[in-house]
Amino acid sequence: MSRQHKQIHLAAHFPGVNNTTVWTDPRSRSQIDFDSFEHLARTAERGLFDFFFLAEGLRLREHNGRIHDLDVVGRPESITVLNALAAVTERLGLAATVNATFNEPYELARRLASLDHLSGGRAAWNVVTSSDAFTGENFRRGGFLDRADRYTRAAEFVATARELWDSWTPDGTPRPFAHTGRHFTIDGEFGVPRSPQGHPVVIQAGDSDEGREFAASAADIIFTRHGSLEAGRTFYADVKRRLARYGRAPEELKIMPGVTLVLGDTAADAQEKAAEIRLQQVSPQTALLTLEQIWGVDLSGYDPDGPLPDIDPDPDSQLTQGRVRHGDPLAVAAKWRALSEEKGLSIRQTVIEANGRQSFIGTPEAVAAQMAEFVATDAADGFILVPHLTPGGLDDFVGRVVPLLQERGVFRTAYTGTTLRDHLGLPYPGERG
Repeated sequence: MSRQHKQIHLAAHFPGVNNTTVWTDPRSRSQIDFDSFEHLARTAERGLFDFFFLAEGLRLREHNGRIHDLDVVGRPESITVLNALAAVTERLGLAATVNATFNEPYELARRLASLDHLSGGRAAWNVVTSSDAFTGENFRRGGFLDRADRYTRAAEFVATARELWDSWTPDGTPRPFAHTGRHFTIDGEFGVPRSPQGHPVVIQAGDSDEGREFAASAADIIFTRHGSLEAGRTFYADVKRRLARYGRAPEELKIMPGVTLVLGDTAADAQEKAAEIRLQQVSPQTALLTLEQIWGVDLSGYDPDGPLPDIDPDPDSQLTQGRVRHGDPLAVAAKWRALSEEKGLSIRQTVIEANGRQSFIGTPEAVAAQMAEFVATDAADGFILVPHLTPGGLDDFVGRVVPLLQERGVFRTAYTGTTLRDHLGLPYPGERG
């Protein structure tokens, strides 16, 4: 009897976030027109992907007092788009990013349950949080939530939404609900009958310790940034071992890093394309803006093709608003300086090098083999693919790589279920334990 291969899960991330999308390419199209959303969704469904993923922001980011990049809020609201996509797709999961800080459980639970009904059980919710007063100004609640409270509110938000979804019995009988907690005290009757999945699938993106713990306790999928094989294995083992304390089995949480890829007819061709794309993504202006986000000071007088600044970053800077500063700016600057000095890199070259190359670069055969290795060796359960072009960035992958994954026996040749939980092999509420 042949050994069953571990199956790969795939999702399509609609691009349009910051400089990772190459808008100067003549093949790039609108991030607002419905045709763009439909193109990528239909491509993903043709490729038998598990789900389609939409990011979202709640305020246009600012840098030095100006809006400086194309941001995810420069397009329609996620759940609205996904409701429209439900009408032009049949099996593809539909995942919306919605903030748990500036929404309320009843209203959001109702919208997600409605999407699950309209799509026949394909809804998912990517739970994100925000602690910055800049974003909060759009809601007249800026700064009310301490950063330390963002995950406690999110955890209670998810638990409350699930109480609402469970307040209807499977046979269609509504029951009153009552929730009393630190962040929410609500009671009444939920207005939407139990949806096909019972609970829409919950996704969580976060690499911090508190984010990992939240995912282990409450999420069905964790969206990570770990692109290397070894980093992926370490992250995978850490998160999976946390599940037992919540009475969950390892297969009840899927780990799916966000990845980018470049295909070529030969390895050299792929590497050449990858280098060209990185230069398009990191223009001279973008290189300086990226550096300013770390240094926290105006660096417009510096030459992007010259050396890094010899001044230290301002760790308390408010130069950039609406964007999280990852890590200690002083430590990041020291790391970048060491990289620049070691390799003799300019500002622009350092930004390209430090921000990492594409996750998978090579021929379709090589990329298929690399993806299969990641999943077979427990570095991931699958991948959320982030193309650099809107909306045709996954056309080649679906046409050239998916058939090779199928030949390897690591990816489905047809959908075997109707809901997103079916695609992911996740239990339905009430089946755990």
